[in-house]
Amino acid sequence: MPTALVTGASAGLGRALAAALVSRKWTVVGDGRDAAALSAAAGEIGFTAVPGDVADPAHRASLAEACPSLDLLVNNASSLGVSPLPPLGGYPLAELEKVYRVNVFAPLALTQLLLPALTAARGTIIDLSSDAAVEAYEGWGGYGSAKAALDQVTAVLGAENPELAVYAVDPGDLRTAMHQRAFPGEDISDRPLPASAVPAFLRLLDERPPSGRYRAADLLVPA
Repeated sequence: MPTALVTGASAGLGRALAAALVSRKWTVVGDGRDAAALSAAAGEIGFTAVPGDVADPAHRASLAEACPSLDLLVNNASSLGVSPLPPLGGYPLAELEKVYRVNVFAPLALTQLLLPALTAARGTIIDLSSDAAVEAYEGWGGYGSAKAALDQVTAVLGAENPELAVYAVDPGDLRTAMHQRAFPGEDISDRPLPASAVPAFLRLLDERPPSGRYRAADLLVPA
């Protein structure tokens, strides 16, 4: 039975991915900062909950301890940063540092810890990207630049580890709590639910294309 670690599994896309993997008979370990929400999701879906902040080195060590063998790492946990989204000219640098700590340094640090297990399994790494990593949207400079950095980290990891499948995936705009924080007071009910993007991730796992950056919208189109 393959094993996956999904960060940010208490809600949104992380929860939807965890549910899909469990339905495929995967053993899933999930983390999240909200211990109560994570426990509720784990109980409903059937995965192992390890609550904590992925930016905390001690928590990352606990995750590695929970995954002595690993076939899939999904670095889904992300931080939007300041809300409402500020322009870069006035972005508080201490807050921007926190965004990079969660969105860039934490995924790389967790990957470093789990790389031996993933290599032994010839496994897969999926890092969650965003269209804000490649498009210049006003107000998205903090989050977008961090995701752009993560894209490059992902690309180099793929080049350095040809035995692994290493993907950066842009899931598109989804109806999540984080997306709502980016648009406070606005109605985002027109965005699709997170589960709508899950088949794109499953296609990557099933077909194992070359390492690289992919858009869920493209993967949802039949080959």
